[in-house]
Amino acid sequence: MIALSPPTPALAERILRQVFGRHINGPFAFRLWNGQQVRFGAGEPACTAVIKSPETFLRLLRDPSPGKFAEAYVESAIDLEGDLFAVMDVANQAEAIRISPMERLAILALIWRGRA
Repeated sequence: MIALSPPTPALAERILRQVFGRHINGPFAFRLWNGQQVRFGAGEPACTAVIKSPETFLRLLRDPSPGKFAEAYVESAIDLEGDLFAVMDVANQAEAIRISPMERLAILALIWRGRA
């Protein structure tokens, strides 16, 4: 397996927008380890997923399954803030996202190069 350096907040935002930008309807946000918020939808986010470290981001990116998100939550590597029913709606939308092998390779190449 290729060793990847943890991404910068700017690169993490770029990846989140690329992956979730076309698919998440409704006010939702990610808050990164440096406090930066990445918002989707209009208005104040109904819920926010807090990613506490770049290593957690990378781990979830490698295997973005519901089980890995649940594991990260139980370990307190991520947190969920706000309306938990809204979180479930976003989780259902996210579960339907399909990333092509080429998109996945492009994202991994961005991380490998460490560019924002």
